[in-house]
Amino acid sequence: MTQLHPPAQTPTVDAPTVDAQTVDAQTANAASLGAQTAPERQVAELIVGALQLEAAPGSIDPDGRMFGEGLGLDSIDALELALAITRAYGFELRSDDERNHQIFASLRSLTRHIEAHRTR
Repeated sequence: MTQLHPPAQTPTVDAPTVDAQTVDAQTANAASLGAQTAPERQVAELIVGALQLEAAPGSIDPDGRMFGEGLGLDSIDALELALAITRAYGFELRSDDERNHQIFASLRSLTRHIEAHRTR
């Protein structure tokens, strides 16, 4: 006669918090593989959702250009994206920041900036 055993309980695991050092380590590993890190995937999902892009978040090259050639974003997209980032991450990207070309150069550089300045 076969005995039935109750199903094993799955332990609960708290979601890890991600800090700038973790992002840097993940970025180094992902860069060698050409893949997105978890924070980059979240930012890619924000970009696709906020700008209603037809691209899949996972298809965005972390090191590819976001404006012009590459993802093909323009200045209006930058304003909409800055607003979405403010709402999602709790800090403001300013249009007069001299570093905007560096910050918005790629998904990877934008994610690094977000992780360094986010308040939520």
